[in-house]
Amino acid sequence: MSRKNAMTNRQRMEALLKREKPDRVPHLPIAFGFCTVYAGGAVGDAYAKPEFFLEAERKAARDFDWVSYPMIPGNTCLASEFGGDIKYPIGEYAQAPMVTRFPVDTEEEAMNLKMPDVLKAGTVPSRIKFCDLSSKDQFDNEPFNTMMWVGGPFTNASCITGVERMTKWMLKKKDVANHVLRMATDYYIEHAKKWKERYGVENVLPYFGEPSASNQIISPKQFEEFTLPYLKEITETLMQMGYKHIYGHVCGEQNANLVHWAKIPFGDPGIVSIGHEVEIETAAEYFPNDIIMGNLEPAIIQTATRDKVYQATADLVKRGKKLKCAGFIFSEGCELPPLSPIENIQAMTDAINDFGWYDD
Repeated sequence: MSRKNAMTNRQRMEALLKREKPDRVPHLPIAFGFCTVYAGGAVGDAYAKPEFFLEAERKAARDFDWVSYPMIPGNTCLASEFGGDIKYPIGEYAQAPMVTRFPVDTEEEAMNLKMPDVLKAGTVPSRIKFCDLSSKDQFDNEPFNTMMWVGGPFTNASCITGVERMTKWMLKKKDVANHVLRMATDYYIEHAKKWKERYGVENVLPYFGEPSASNQIISPKQFEEFTLPYLKEITETLMQMGYKHIYGHVCGEQNANLVHWAKIPFGDPGIVSIGHEVEIETAAEYFPNDIIMGNLEPAIIQTATRDKVYQATADLVKRGKKLKCAGFIFSEGCELPPLSPIENIQAMTDAINDFGWYDD
């Protein structure tokens, strides 16, 4: 049976970040397109209309009792930032931007890459506009009111070259692959410095995802060689800059990479979000000092019945409360499908309110 909340969603997150137990499990989704559709807009508005998207994101968080983390997407980074072309999602089934022209086609172009202005290039001005707005207010469901998108170095590099070209260079032209990775890493370190100057560190949560490094694309050995050093450098630099917590999404099938992910510092504690391909218990074994976040399969939310979504959420929440780690946040295994039925979204909220309490 649902109960009266003893904590706000902000207080729940603050408790977890202090390594304390909240009254119940919080829900923190990645829900770009869903929020805009729910607010009466289009999926592409999450990328093209920062003012509208901020209000849409906050409305959904209020209506469905989510933790609000104002987070504007940075998909296709760094394609536009380094001079390529991207296309925003248009149409009923489009969910995210796509690269229509990569900045780099040849080895020569890769080796001659120039660092762009990290505050003016590509989609960055839109993210700055969003964060300028979000940082003005902080509500009782917002533990952080500003996000810093730092991406994942391999995914970012692949947005400059294309995944196929990047993986070929990893095999035959390692110097070229590493040069692009170096540029992507240097870009986000410089970006982080500028973000700190503008917003400080207190209410800012750095975020990255690394979907292109999944085992469907690269091997664990390649992850160790081409992703781990750069990702570790980025997170260590963020912590040296004063950021206490880092939110990282281990996207997709990455079970064979977990031994390497465990070498990456996420903060004290960090938030480790996982795809539905990784069991939450497995993640807790590799990240015992961090908060595990996840990981309901997104397809279930869009295609299953309300009862099945309710039961799947309840089962996951019960398991999450038993994890031996710094805590548990319920979420989806990746982005919430934009066209998810409202009754299925409410089913997740109902299940968390029925089974998420820690004094059961």
